[in-house]
Amino acid sequence: MKPGPLALSLGDPAGVGPEIVVKAWNELRRGGPPFLVVGDYQALASASGGGGSILRRVIAPKEALETFEDALPVLDLPLKSPVVAGQPSSAAAPAIVKWIETAVGLALSGAVAGVVTAPIAKAPLYEAGFKFPGHTEFLGELTATESFEGARGPVMMLIAGDLRVALVTVHEPLAKVPGLLSVEAIVNVGLVTAQALRRDFGIAKPRLAVAGLNPHAGEGGGLGREEIEIVGPAVQALKDQGVDAAGPFPSDSLFPEAMRASYDAIVCLYHDQALIPVKMLDFWGGVNVTLGLPIVRTSPDHGTAFDIAGRGLARPDSLIAAVRLADKLARARGSGARAG
Repeated sequence: MKPGPLALSLGDPAGVGPEIVVKAWNELRRGGPPFLVVGDYQALASASGGGGSILRRVIAPKEALETFEDALPVLDLPLKSPVVAGQPSSAAAPAIVKWIETAVGLALSGAVAGVVTAPIAKAPLYEAGFKFPGHTEFLGELTATESFEGARGPVMMLIAGDLRVALVTVHEPLAKVPGLLSVEAIVNVGLVTAQALRRDFGIAKPRLAVAGLNPHAGEGGGLGREEIEIVGPAVQALKDQGVDAAGPFPSDSLFPEAMRASYDAIVCLYHDQALIPVKMLDFWGGVNVTLGLPIVRTSPDHGTAFDIAGRGLARPDSLIAAVRLADKLARARGSGARAG
């Protein structure tokens, strides 16, 4: 039996999502992986430049497998009002949320092999009453994420080439990060990451490196005590639970190629500590993966890019990489969807 297609939620239709979805389909149509878009047909028709000639409405995921080579399959959940490229509006928020919910529901039911999410913008969603910091937290709520070996997802991981980084804090002001760190939080991310590396990436004995917070990993307490009081004890706790973890390491020496051979993933403590190396290594092709969910979920490692939306300039590299990785992870889990 062929594995099921992936469900790709369209993201903010005023951003580059529609454009990069069409470009990704053009790249992947011959060899796959196949996907269906959960979103607004007209937004995709406008982005295609052909008035919808390359699109095909579908009502069941199995139709995506049948049509993908010839047309971009769309599960059409229309917007209530027209969208203008580059002009985000909170009026689109209910539809954006519905697209995500529908894609996740298809994955939970086994009708699709996994979910890929095109970028959303948080501000228009917040204006409409969206209560979650972002995609990751919303997906955790939708999937009612259960604990695993004492750990609980979701956890954000970014991947570029052979570099994998998992985040303890994500979209938090830098001034708040030290107060948000705890032994429990770091251990949780380490456990979820180790589980995902075994289950989804086929790494039997994952090796984790844990970054320090301060320059020189605190310099023995001279430049900060978080490494002594929080990060070091968390590393020891991970070891006590059977995880091959080491650290804390100075983050300025963790990311060169020579060091990457010594671990399978880094546990990073804040956003830019993880994202700057990822984007330096592969600015166009980085992928965001949500760990600790009962479904596979990936997304491109970039935002809505309203400033270039509708101008034909957006590159689909990261979305293509996200689709390919989602397919790979779904196959690794052995969770090929029921094509139905």
